[in-house]
Amino acid sequence: MTDFIAVIPARAASTRLPGKMLADIAGKPLVIHTAERARASEASRVIIATDNRQIEDCALQHGFETLLTREDHPSGTDRLAEVANKLGFDNAQIVVNVQGDEPLIDPELINQTAHALASHPEASIATCAYSISSSEQFFNPNVVKVVRDTQGFAIYFSRAPIPWARDAFNQDRSRLPPSFSALHHIGMYAYRSFFLKQFPLLAQGALETTEALEQLRALEHGHKIYVLQTRQAPLAGVDTPEDLERVRNFLENR
Repeated sequence: MTDFIAVIPARAASTRLPGKMLADIAGKPLVIHTAERARASEASRVIIATDNRQIEDCALQHGFETLLTREDHPSGTDRLAEVANKLGFDNAQIVVNVQGDEPLIDPELINQTAHALASHPEASIATCAYSISSSEQFFNPNVVKVVRDTQGFAIYFSRAPIPWARDAFNQDRSRLPPSFSALHHIGMYAYRSFFLKQFPLLAQGALETTEALEQLRALEHGHKIYVLQTRQAPLAGVDTPEDLERVRNFLENR
């Protein structure tokens, strides 16, 4: 069994849904639902990393380890880097980033991501993707696509429709051609601690800036990312008030 630590970055600020981490869902704050899903995985340790004392107090009241972090982190990865440094993680330690607004995350997906990194020692990061099944999904710039090499390592991530089926799409873009393979990237990551400690020191490159995808920073600096293909899409997280009501209905009627 892979030894890994699950860290849940739980930032207080949210443009589309302020205060969502503490939003009540079936009698518990959203972030606690997420932490309970992480606890149901094989993680040896679950840590809620937050910039907010209310979230810290909430985590402690529900029996979760927590770490108060800086407020000015530009990304969840930077917050994880602070955790790795503050808590003195060994460089080989595997850390899985479980986003705080994912109260329906499958614990087995957390396990699979950690195992994928453990079984590919040349990779600094492991992540996940699943098959795209519609042209609407493929051409949507909010759907991040990833292409892999023959060994399963990421070649590129993009908001653009990649790979491009030139002949088929010159004829018809309303549907995907038969046997066409494209992957929708899932924002679940496992990191080796040494990479987390390096990440804030890596300069943003042109690709990351252009695409607004921070995983491209790792590729631009020569780090390998293994991409595990899963069979199906994970249940969606909470970004909007509509998402919150959907999750409330799901958990209250489960």
